[in-house]
Amino acid sequence: MRADTVRPNGRARDTTRPDSLRLRDTTGRDSLSVRDTSILRTDTFSLRLSKDTLAAPVNYEAEDSAVIQVPEKKVILYGNTKTTYQTVDLRAPVVIIDQQTNVLTAIGTKDSLGETVTRAVMVEKENKFESDTIRYNFKSQKGLTYNTFTNQNEIFIQTEVAKKVDSNTVFMKGARFTTCDLDDPHFAFRANKLKVINQKVAVSGPMHPEFEGVPLPVYLPFGFYPLSRGRHSGLIAPQFVATDQQGLGLQGIGYYKVLNDYVDAMLRADIYSYGGWKGDLITSYRKRYRYNGTLNLSLQNSKINFKGDPDYEAARTFFITWSHSTDQRARPGVTFNASVNAGSSKYNRYITTNTLRNFQNQLSSSISYSKNWIGKPFSLQLAANHNQNNQTRLINVNLPDASFTVNQIFPLQRKEALGAARWYEKVGIGYSGQFRNQFSFYDSAFSSKRLLDTLMWGATHNIPIALSLPPAGPLLITPSISYQQQWIMSRTEYAWNPVTDTLDAITYKGFHMAHSLAVGLGFNTNVFGTYNFRNSKILAIRHAVRPTFNISYSPNLARSYFKSVQYNRAGDKRVYNIYQNTSNIYSGYSNIEFGGIGFGVDNSLEMKVRATTDSGAAETKKIRLIDGFGFTSGYNFLLDSFQLNTFQLYLRSSLFDKINLNFTAELDPYEVSNFGRRINTVSFAKGRLGRVTRGNLSLSTSFRSKPRDASKGNETVSVDQSRITDPTLLADQSRLQDYMRRNPREFVDFNIPYDFGVDLAMGFSRNWTDDGRVVTDFNSSLNLHGSFSLTPKWNFSAQAFYDLKLNQLGAFSLSINRDMHCWQMAISVSPIGLQRYFTITISPKSSLLQNLRVNRTRVFNDF
Repeated sequence: MRADTVRPNGRARDTTRPDSLRLRDTTGRDSLSVRDTSILRTDTFSLRLSKDTLAAPVNYEAEDSAVIQVPEKKVILYGNTKTTYQTVDLRAPVVIIDQQTNVLTAIGTKDSLGETVTRAVMVEKENKFESDTIRYNFKSQKGLTYNTFTNQNEIFIQTEVAKKVDSNTVFMKGARFTTCDLDDPHFAFRANKLKVINQKVAVSGPMHPEFEGVPLPVYLPFGFYPLSRGRHSGLIAPQFVATDQQGLGLQGIGYYKVLNDYVDAMLRADIYSYGGWKGDLITSYRKRYRYNGTLNLSLQNSKINFKGDPDYEAARTFFITWSHSTDQRARPGVTFNASVNAGSSKYNRYITTNTLRNFQNQLSSSISYSKNWIGKPFSLQLAANHNQNNQTRLINVNLPDASFTVNQIFPLQRKEALGAARWYEKVGIGYSGQFRNQFSFYDSAFSSKRLLDTLMWGATHNIPIALSLPPAGPLLITPSISYQQQWIMSRTEYAWNPVTDTLDAITYKGFHMAHSLAVGLGFNTNVFGTYNFRNSKILAIRHAVRPTFNISYSPNLARSYFKSVQYNRAGDKRVYNIYQNTSNIYSGYSNIEFGGIGFGVDNSLEMKVRATTDSGAAETKKIRLIDGFGFTSGYNFLLDSFQLNTFQLYLRSSLFDKINLNFTAELDPYEVSNFGRRINTVSFAKGRLGRVTRGNLSLSTSFRSKPRDASKGNETVSVDQSRITDPTLLADQSRLQDYMRRNPREFVDFNIPYDFGVDLAMGFSRNWTDDGRVVTDFNSSLNLHGSFSLTPKWNFSAQAFYDLKLNQLGAFSLSINRDMHCWQMAISVSPIGLQRYFTITISPKSSLLQNLRVNRTRVFNDF
């Protein structure tokens, strides 16, 4: 066989030989270069664009059809059209694009009755317009719309004609604007002219309100509506009020200024027709992860009634409020907090916006600084405190208060522990010391001499030493030693004066010390017992017993400052403490030597039951029946009589997490004579437990239903700070309470059908008179509070205080709240009590119109 002479690729082999004579090409080079036109090349010509050319292409599409009219240079789109140009997005049933004028016309559709079925919608940045007809110029970005609906933040606007002059400004004619989001709003304002600057402000000309489409014959010359989000500077609209004390007035007029990202300030004023006024300068500051605070300086010029009236009053007062707190993340281990409430004693008396402050007689302030050395046992606290009584006008100031603490350390521990710890290495020692400085004065008689005369200082030191021994079986043994010392600034000594038959007192200022020492040995253990059930939902009941027992001794180190003095002509003497009844913060320790025992037993009771989960699976559940019950007492062997202390009984329980029960009582183990005097005879010897001298019982429970709509949960059971537009409102409690009363929708939970609570408090004390009678003083009160939503829009709440001892109603208040979609109504009445009032408020929900309210308030006080 021979190989195939034809190549597999199907091509015949070229058998021609190359020409042996090479001829020179005498033709010239073609002047026209021939190139492959299929290769795309960049055009090197620069074209000059027409001034009429748009800055970006116009993209359009239509679901139905598109008609192009070439001579007129128009494009007509039909059926769910979409047109985009830069940031403008337009959707409409019909769109006409005129390329000669660069004007787009969007037209909605109507039914046979002429009612609009589908509107043209144009969206540009944050603006959205729904109109019957839209005319928009792509080049100038101006436009006209007819019968347009749009909204700015909380304002919903419907206008006959709207003219868009740039991307942020729109002029409107025949406008209706409201904060109600319904197509047919419950209320609205009508204005012939309206100007809206996007996300900044809306300004209208003369306008009048309408309700349910019915206009009211009330006209306002203009309207100004801020639309900015977040903090922004601007005027604060006042509120018209009528008071019996100061006449007609405007409250809350002012100006709010944002100084920078961290600080803002607000100036508010109240002006009354009787000539009184009140001014507040409120500054808030906040730096994230560092600190925040609010400072309020208030001046008040109060004038009650007209000058010349018999009950005319006038006073100028001031008040300072400062709150400051630091974030521990800024400086770990260091905190600085302040809560200052100080001012004139009569300031609260003339507050007309909050009746509770009229009866607030006590004011207090505190400023504190603390530092904990991380990784070390040291801590330092510095504080300044103030309290004043507005009735007596006495002001007490503690400045400074300093305390230094050393947490328990173990100085005998080895630096490098090898093997088990030795017993002496568990000896722990600590230290706590405090220095206090105090002075007082009257706000009507302030002087430096008064400060020096009332100046008091003192210090105390405490050094506890304890040893944690290894457990002796179930028993824990803890020896301890405690030493205390006081530094005292003065002493007072008395002497009988036979001439005047009185006691003469002489005070010596200096530096004095008092000491105290206590040695103790404590024993503690835990005992458990469990009772198991069979064939029952109750699986077991567990009883835990925690007995405590300690032996202690404290010598009498106070003999040096307890002296005796004659106090009458008969020569009778009594013992007194030279550090008491004088200007001292500390007055030494007890002069009774103690050597005895202390004992007590604490118990708890819990139950384990079978339960079923929501899915039907079986599980076990623990229920605490009694959190704790027991007693404590002691016995002093060194006394010659009444060695046994009284027994302190207690019981506390939160049964089924529904009922909170607390009970305390005191049991005296000694008998009383026929004359009502305590005698050294133990009741146990006569088969009696003793005498119950006093007791207290508190019982509280509440019942709360599940939400109507579980997805909503609890809608507004607490202050929603995000809806409070006033940044300083939370710092002023009086204004906050007033805000809560006038904006119930933010604090009433309409999603909870009912919520009820009962608080019962009872107390008694028993005293024996000289003739052997027992006098029992009994106090008991019942506090009922609850609310229920009759419908998702109606809520009723009430609170009542009943004095069981006097068998009369001490206070009662009732509130009715109605959610009216875009409005809210609150009615509050308190016909019984020290503060009786009636108030009704109807206002819009929107924070933009929070000052547009109808309010009627009457307060009746019993002074």
